[in-house]
Amino acid sequence: MAITTLQSDKSNPEVSANIRRVGCASCTTINPQYTQLGLTFVEILMVLVIGSMLILAIGKVVGQALDTNDEIRERNELSQQARFAMERMVRAVSNTHRLLLPLADNPNTNWPENIREETVPPSPPIGDSTKATAVLAVTLPLYSDLDGDGVPDADDDADNQIDEDMPNNMSYSQAPGIYLIDDDGDGQIDEGGAPGDDDENNSVTGEDPMNGFDDDGDGNVDEDANKDMNADGCAGICDIDDDGDGQLDEGNTDDDDEDGVSDEDWYNPVVFYLNGDALIERMPVPWDESGDSNVTGRDYVASAIADNVTHFRVERIPLSDVRAQLVDLTLELTSPVSGESVTLQTQVRVGGTL
Repeated sequence: MAITTLQSDKSNPEVSANIRRVGCASCTTINPQYTQLGLTFVEILMVLVIGSMLILAIGKVVGQALDTNDEIRERNELSQQARFAMERMVRAVSNTHRLLLPLADNPNTNWPENIREETVPPSPPIGDSTKATAVLAVTLPLYSDLDGDGVPDADDDADNQIDEDMPNNMSYSQAPGIYLIDDDGDGQIDEGGAPGDDDENNSVTGEDPMNGFDDDGDGNVDEDANKDMNADGCAGICDIDDDGDGQLDEGNTDDDDEDGVSDEDWYNPVVFYLNGDALIERMPVPWDESGDSNVTGRDYVASAIADNVTHFRVERIPLSDVRAQLVDLTLELTSPVSGESVTLQTQVRVGGTL
């Protein structure tokens, strides 16, 4: 196509005017679209729709990321609680001299006394038991010195010996078994009424002395002693100089450490149990916490060491050829919001670190 260039003729004003008019008319007629700079209504709607879709997509991604962070944080919190509670129980068991609960399985009952298991919501009891309850109890380890006097709290008479001169009621609480605890797993607490019935076995007291035998045939050994702990009729052990003072069997029969005082060094139970969905640690204290002007087995402090517990199980594993007593522990925590669960399970040897 040939392009003609028009130039104005300064010597002829009329021609120049005609040229300008022709150029202007040609521009307006041939290229009208280049003068429309705005968007149509339809185009605006399309932009809004696309923008809304992008915003929704971004919001969904951000929401999912926030939910994931919340789940991770929640799981971490559950894990921290579960580990803390499990560590408290493992430390107590591995540093104790004696496992108190669960008891060994009693062949005379139709529920397993050596397995204590409780769930939230509650699971049905087994056999004639009226309530499924889980509990772990050990004698107080030597590392506990809550009053800071340099004497282990387990050494009630401060003679550098522990649990060596117990009263008829071994935990010195004036209640059958451990005060306010279901010792035998039948769903009842402190039943029988006899303070010396330490295994809550039909109100019979002192029927299983400290002699290494299962005298009452309930599967347990030395769990229900009397004031004369070994029931030999002598102060301390017959014909033995218990306290190293050169004398044999001095004092009365209830003076098991031959120090001239009777019934002054009892079991101090550390107890773990469920209260609703909270796992409670109950620690004995060497001061009058109960306000009765005496320091007894009723003096303790209780604190929650884990919340949102949905399963707590303690098993006293039957002894085999290896005489080290083992305890199997299971603890499950579940979030009430997301349903996220954390479960820990371990076995620990009684007194394993001693």
